[in-house]
Amino acid sequence: MAIKVLVYDDNEALRTSIGALIESEDDLEMAAAMPNAETVETDLEQLRPDVVLMDIDMPVVDGVAAVKRIRQVSPQLPVIMLTIFDDTDNIFNAICAGASGYLLKQHVTEELPGAVRTVLAGGAPMTGSVAKKVLAMVPKAASPEQETSNLTDKETAILQLLVKGYSYKMMAAELGVTIDTVRFHIKKIYDKLHVHSAAGAVSRAIRDKLV
Repeated sequence: MAIKVLVYDDNEALRTSIGALIESEDDLEMAAAMPNAETVETDLEQLRPDVVLMDIDMPVVDGVAAVKRIRQVSPQLPVIMLTIFDDTDNIFNAICAGASGYLLKQHVTEELPGAVRTVLAGGAPMTGSVAKKVLAMVPKAASPEQETSNLTDKETAILQLLVKGYSYKMMAAELGVTIDTVRFHIKKIYDKLHVHSAAGAVSRAIRDKLV
């Protein structure tokens, strides 16, 4: 069964381009393309997407607000931010709102199909320049009252790879372990950080300077 992708972007030409890109992939299917996220809760109920692509700068309801609304009704649904902005504030706000990944529009053609598959595999896909900024802003975003996470060295290593956008398969290859071992450690990380998703773990890692 094809992966259903729901797109929100106020640029009609870009919506058309993304739709053509998605439909060119055998395992992807366009659920719908919306100019804004005003009806996001209804859209999710009616269209049942597997992944959402969300522009940040939209009229009526902006992307960060839309992600927050999605998390109220669907905590686990992968949401990838798709935007021209790579400034620190937008990145941090999107991730803290519950975004699962962050891609720049200029890299859509080469990165989007893989990012959709990666996010469904448990990864947090990010354009390379965005991932660097995420890591660079960790000290600035650290809470002065951060809690100790009690992560082991292995769990910390996996969390760092999660922040970089690695999929479970990529983590396993990087660390020389099985995918089941990665899943075991990811579950432990979620339990210790009191989160339920890769996006939540990345948000805690950034906020509390865990990596």
